[in-house]
Amino acid sequence: MRRVLFFLTIVIFLLTSCGGTPTPLATPAVPSSTAASAPASTPESQPALYTDPSQPIETRVQDLLSRMTLEEKIGQMTQVEKNSIQPADVTKYFIGSVLSGGGGSPDGNNTVAGWYGMVNGYQQAALQTRLGIPMIYGVDAVHGHGNLKGATIFSQQIGLGAAHNPELVEAIGRATAEEMLATGVPWNFAPVVAVPQDIRWGRTYESYAENTELVTTLSVAYLKGMQTPTGVTTPGQSLFALATPKHFLGDGGTAWGTSIQNIFDHPYQLDQGDMQVDEAAVRALYLPPYKAAVDAGAMSIMVSFSSWNGTKMHAQKYLLTDVLKGELGFDGFLVSDWQAIDQISSNYKTAVVTSINAGLDMVMVPYDYVTFIKTLKQAVDKGDVPIARIDDAVRRILTAKFALGLFENPMPDPAWQATVRSDEHLALARDAVRQSLVLLKNEGGVLPLAKDTPLIYVAGAAADDIGRQCGGWTIDWQGKEGAITPGTTILEGIEAAVSAAAKVEYKKLGQFEGMADIGIAVIGEKPYTEGVGDEATLALSATDVNTLNNLRPHVARLIVVIVSGRPLVLTDQLLQMDALVAAWLPGTEGQGVADVLFGDFAFTGKLPYSWPRADSQLPFDFATLPTDGCDAPLFPYGYGLDAKDASPVILDCAND
Repeated sequence: MRRVLFFLTIVIFLLTSCGGTPTPLATPAVPSSTAASAPASTPESQPALYTDPSQPIETRVQDLLSRMTLEEKIGQMTQVEKNSIQPADVTKYFIGSVLSGGGGSPDGNNTVAGWYGMVNGYQQAALQTRLGIPMIYGVDAVHGHGNLKGATIFSQQIGLGAAHNPELVEAIGRATAEEMLATGVPWNFAPVVAVPQDIRWGRTYESYAENTELVTTLSVAYLKGMQTPTGVTTPGQSLFALATPKHFLGDGGTAWGTSIQNIFDHPYQLDQGDMQVDEAAVRALYLPPYKAAVDAGAMSIMVSFSSWNGTKMHAQKYLLTDVLKGELGFDGFLVSDWQAIDQISSNYKTAVVTSINAGLDMVMVPYDYVTFIKTLKQAVDKGDVPIARIDDAVRRILTAKFALGLFENPMPDPAWQATVRSDEHLALARDAVRQSLVLLKNEGGVLPLAKDTPLIYVAGAAADDIGRQCGGWTIDWQGKEGAITPGTTILEGIEAAVSAAAKVEYKKLGQFEGMADIGIAVIGEKPYTEGVGDEATLALSATDVNTLNNLRPHVARLIVVIVSGRPLVLTDQLLQMDALVAAWLPGTEGQGVADVLFGDFAFTGKLPYSWPRADSQLPFDFATLPTDGCDAPLFPYGYGLDAKDASPVILDCAND
């Protein structure tokens, strides 16, 4: 009878301690129905060490791991996309992580409150499991919390590469973390630390530069900004938020035409393709950013969709375990990319076993989690995956969760909600735009512009379009055109910058009558993401060419602003332009462009990528790349004028 009363007391305790607002975890009990399947643990009357924040993380992890069943361990290794799981199944299957993919906002309520409530629903479900292990929610906040409508959207990484300012990037990492935490999200699948060697790749804009050293410097700065626990008072918390350097290893270095992926009827060419280089090149070009990230405290790294000499990266035990975890000493956890293990083999069991044994710790399933869990459990039961490999994976995941303070504060402080689109963050984003602009041509010193210029014609589809300014990974996976989120367009920035004596007129296609002193054409790429952006030609669109042709006869001086995720081929149009400015993908704060055009701030940006003269030059062979003549880039890596500099002589190579 005493034993029955004891367990009734435990059941009542559990029922009354679940639900409601997040609270510190109580000492868990092991119900008699599961005690037989659980490993030996400390007596039920003693507080569990893992619930004691005064204990070292290693001690807490080991104590918790010793209490877990195989099912609970595999649950921690499982990550599910939010539209594919209800909170009840988070409890039932001990799910360790839930994520939002691109565009994965709360249904019908894409607000800070909507996000926080959605994440909290999954978190409360996780806390109702036997051991009360909190789940961790992840998003792709690659240039700010882009899925959230109303977030501060910063310049994409290519623009930050042009700014070449680690302190700026660190501040953006911190600001992004704050806006994520405002919505209940502690885990970011960023930064991309690729070193692209072919700008036709649709993820070029997610990367800082073609130069390994610059990528390394800026990615470490971002990591520190996101993870440094400044102002955190939770005992034992060593991470403010969790960053994820990605994608290990060599994405951006794949060969054209080696991808077999096709999405939206757009055959991928480089993305998810094959990196066909020797190990010396891998170590020289692509590995250094990861070594630096590990040294700086990275606790999560995402594995690449791509292959190395024919073998999928998710199956590369040498690189994942021997090099990354062994040689570089990475003690965090490896997470897969979206459904990426399925590409290892058409036999799902083979794919699961191969990837886990190669060193993968958490699988972004992201849909059929029940099949994944059953498959991995059967593999362990049959000895195909050693239990030691499972324990290693779970130990790494739990270590990161303890470092984030999730066991004490499963949900972030709602006070962070005041940071979303705060004046401080908007000022930071606007400053990032100013620093990212690269002046490529300035014939006759036309820039900076006078604020009292009597008449300015503005043209181009990108001039008055927040969606184009932001690019991919904004509200939707692929991004979209139009007023998709609050912000200031470049046109609005120009209108705010000029004096009362000036007049600004806008026609999208540049079909003006009469003459203006100045014309500003804002042209470039439509939004895209990943391999959907793989393009054989980087030439200006026919619409942009027509816009320039329409505008040029009606203005005395023409300034062209390029809004794009990479350099574009515009050699044939260059002679039409008096000035050319690369603005990249500046995000929501278009006033930053006008600030520099009208001289309130100087041009300081430098090219993070070599600018091609023609498509035929791509990909550049950097080992033999000429520095002058018609075989050289139109503008070299590191190039960028001050407004006081004389424009260079542009070679006429049309007849060569």
